[in-house]
Amino acid sequence: MFEVAAEYTFAAGHALRGYKGKCENIHGHNYKVQVTIEGDQLNSIGLLMDFVDLRATIKSLVERLDHRFLNEIAPFDRINPSAENLALYFGQELEGKIAERGLRLQAVKVWESDTTSATYRPPSQG
Repeated sequence: MFEVAAEYTFAAGHALRGYKGKCENIHGHNYKVQVTIEGDQLNSIGLLMDFVDLRATIKSLVERLDHRFLNEIAPFDRINPSAENLALYFGQELEGKIAERGLRLQAVKVWESDTTSATYRPPSQG
């Protein structure tokens, strides 16, 4: 079994609905997203997935969120744009793209700051 991971950063604003505290107000973060994929076989040149391709896959999702107010963008216009829900969003969007390559999504980790993060791991397929 092999794993590779890549990270991407973006900035966005949000407000947590129903939260009692400062985070219910509009504020922003410099987010970092880390995607870890896994697979059993390397390709003919010894790669599980080219880091360039993995980063491009992450970037395609980040671009619609970067420098935006997340509460106005689906699905966060309906669900809270928490770090947990962001990790779930990235995970669900990436699972199919990764599976097309015969790989599995192992985890998505989203940092809101240098010291706080949330991780999503897909349910096991076994």
